Amino acid sequence: MYKSLHPNIRLRLYVTFLSRLSGSMIFPFIAIYFSRELGTAVAGGIVMAQVAVELLASFAGGYWADRIGRKPLLVIGECLNTFAFLGMLLANSLWWSSAWVTFAMLLLIGIATGLINPAADAMLIDVSTKETRTYMYSINYWTRNISLMLGLMVGGWFFQNHLFGLLFVLFSMSLFTLTITLLYIRETYDRQHPVTVPASNGLHAVLSSYRAVVRDIPFVWFTLGGIAIYALEFQRVNFISIRMEHEIAARTVRLFDFPPFILDGVKLMSLLTVENTLLIVLFVSTAAKLIRNRSEQPVMYAGFTLFGLGYAYLAFSNQIVGLFLAVIVLTIGELLYVPTRQTMLASIVDESKRGSYMAFNGLVVQAGKMFGALGIFVGGWVSNIGMGLLYLLFAIMAIGLSRLGCVKWNRQTKAMKMPASIIKS
Repeated sequence: MYKSLHPNIRLRLYVTFLSRLSGSMIFPFIAIYFSRELGTAVAGGIVMAQVAVELLASFAGGYWADRIGRKPLLVIGECLNTFAFLGMLLANSLWWSSAWVTFAMLLLIGIATGLINPAADAMLIDVSTKETRTYMYSINYWTRNISLMLGLMVGGWFFQNHLFGLLFVLFSMSLFTLTITLLYIRETYDRQHPVTVPASNGLHAVLSSYRAVVRDIPFVWFTLGGIAIYALEFQRVNFISIRMEHEIAARTVRLFDFPPFILDGVKLMSLLTVENTLLIVLFVSTAAKLIRNRSEQPVMYAGFTLFGLGYAYLAFSNQIVGLFLAVIVLTIGELLYVPTRQTMLASIVDESKRGSYMAFNGLVVQAGKMFGALGIFVGGWVSNIGMGLLYLLFAIMAIGLSRLGCVKWNRQTKAMKMPASIIKS
């Protein structure tokens, strides 16, 4: 079935895998870098600024992908990425070091990502069918987790002392993905049947294209629930990673008959993330079978609860065994809520405005990143146990907000179960 996929899909899978693999060696640890170079407070502001820039660029990118096509935005984004990675490489070289230039390049990467993601998502939908879409996204989910796992393993061991080498790999990979995009990706935008968008090209036109989505109040509640749960996920690469670097002292660890090695907070965070990713890769299909015929809402809420409990423990504990057990708990929660939430999301989206709805749903990830960065600030004022309680509160908020958002989904589900005669009457 893989060979039956459109060439663009297969190429995007390759490009995405390589980009995530190289990016995962560096970006999950970027808050640690800025915390070390500029201080914790500045690090939080930098991460939030990068997320805000990416969010604004993604709205513009989604709008322009429906006006000028998918490939131009992909090419522009890849060119910006290549330039930014070269700048980061030079700003962290043996002969020159500048955290502020690195920050400027990080903002440029945010713009590039905001342009690429909507165009890439639209392109995948353009060239896929209902029959191939599920398979396509399943492959994408696996490759995302595998590339993340491999990248974190390398980054966790080499980020502290070999950042220049990792940035060189990232720059080289960006040149390769740019070449692939330029030479082999085909345009999929149908100019004969363009998406209806305002004639104006200004900010007002971009905002007005999302007005109908904002008026769908249940969908907005559902999106806010997603933001609450994603705010927990992005604590791992922000507050939790910085806390572990500061609080977990380096120690010599021996496992079975393997040679002893030094384990510090950064390496431990890398191992915990690898554990999470490996469990997802191994058990995602098993979890899908277990929840296939069950009611989506209770499963999703159970997932939110377990996810919050696992992250609450990561917020304050330094017990290595307990941390690994907590990751098992939060991973079970993730396996429960991710597929059920995606299923419900597809049901409540207005099919006639699917592009705008899915672009607005991108707020879930971007706002989650901003709350993750905000956790760095809050962690400076609140105790670790207080942060754990705050994480539980966010899980509760995710449940409550999602319940408000499921009003329309509940009506649609009841309507589907009613006899046709009752519906017509």
